[in-house]
Amino acid sequence: MILSFFSSHGWESWDVEYRPLIPEGMPVLVDDDLRFEDGPAAPRPAVVVNRWLRELPASGAPAPNSWENYARVLKEWTEFLVEHGVELFDSRERLKAALSRYAEHRAAGPLKARFAATTWGQHMSILSLFYRWAIAEDHAEAEPFTYRAARALFAGTGREVKVNLAVRRTPKPHVTIKYLEPDFTELFRKGLRGLAPDGSDDTGFHGREMTRNAAIGDLALATGLRLQEFTYLLPWEIPALPPQPTEVPITFPVPAEITKGKKFRTTWISYEALASVHDYLELDRAAATEGSAWHPSRRWGEPLVVAEPDARGGLVNGIRRSWASLTPAERRRLVAPSGGSCLLAVKNGGGPFTAWATVFERTADRIRARFEPRFPHVWPHQLRHTFSMKTLEFLVAGHYRQAAKLVTDADADAALVFYLSKADPLLVLRDLLGHSTVLVTEKYLRRLDTTRIYREAYEGAGAAAGLLHDAEADHEAAAEFADDLSGGA
Repeated sequence: MILSFFSSHGWESWDVEYRPLIPEGMPVLVDDDLRFEDGPAAPRPAVVVNRWLRELPASGAPAPNSWENYARVLKEWTEFLVEHGVELFDSRERLKAALSRYAEHRAAGPLKARFAATTWGQHMSILSLFYRWAIAEDHAEAEPFTYRAARALFAGTGREVKVNLAVRRTPKPHVTIKYLEPDFTELFRKGLRGLAPDGSDDTGFHGREMTRNAAIGDLALATGLRLQEFTYLLPWEIPALPPQPTEVPITFPVPAEITKGKKFRTTWISYEALASVHDYLELDRAAATEGSAWHPSRRWGEPLVVAEPDARGGLVNGIRRSWASLTPAERRRLVAPSGGSCLLAVKNGGGPFTAWATVFERTADRIRARFEPRFPHVWPHQLRHTFSMKTLEFLVAGHYRQAAKLVTDADADAALVFYLSKADPLLVLRDLLGHSTVLVTEKYLRRLDTTRIYREAYEGAGAAAGLLHDAEADHEAAAEFADDLSGGA
């Protein structure tokens, strides 16, 4: 089976009256014989799969990356069935037998075929969605899955749910989702700058682009942006640096076209992190792009040449466009007026740099090998979790609220100051992370260790108010256990 991707380029020559309704970049599965129909018989399974894929943008999966992932899951499952003589829409008995064999293949088969429990669970979720759709559309009479009823309790509300028995058990979320503690965060920031833990130059490191790497690392840690979001930012979308340092964070709009689910939101950034980005823009980035002859490769498409850029948009191939309307793929093709890529981060020669997962992982490897054996592996989304924990800690401790009260700078964002003074910490974090509801934020935080944050805030508030000193608290706690030893009531 062949996996291709649809493009309407040149559709006028296809002998069709109207432009096809298939979304650009939509995955298309084609059988090896390159045929779609077998006469008046029912449509081939590949045709049915393609119909399901084309409906994804309107059924909760707007991101092209999701379409490709769904298509690959169906492709691999269909190829496995064909190899064992089972149809995609076979009887329930045969489908269940095939699923059992597939589970064994993915758990204990050849090394390259094995799935981790989380990957297997994702595949089962996608196949379950497909078969439920196929049954509802009368393409299938049975599915290979068995479900059990369960009751889920969240935020004090219970509801009935169906649990797919094919999904393998995984560790509890709080075990698998990690973030960097403050000391490790500083180690990581120094590592990106090519520094040793004491702040001196790491003489054993001979890397390049340390200013760039440090600026983008600070940006990710201070904004909570996802990998795609900070990778495809443009220099003109970076907020201006206030004239004076401020404890109040600076608003940072995130364009809808590069966000998950294409939802515009506003996060924030610290003055220090924003200053680091501006230093990179004004010096290292400017030197790398000035007079650059870089152009996007053919696989990315024709260059999009920018002229007269400002904070809102610019001329793109002679037509005025707003930056907010440009997708990641289009941003990848932008060529700046003075040469080089228009992405925020560039490499030597002015081309776009996007390999942040590699930069972060190599930095973590170097820290672990040279300085701190306990240092964890670092991936881009881990910086978002770190931002969440640090921000929640500041919100709960009243750090931003106190900073808002001290604002005297006329350039401060009055709306943000008011928001910081009045809003509940969870509501603030919900907006910064772009969650649809505060319930999503609560569920997200349950996967992180937030107990420490609330405990330390509680203890700090009590001590600051003179309600209880540390020694008194220790004495009172010890007295509780002394009662146990003495048999007292």
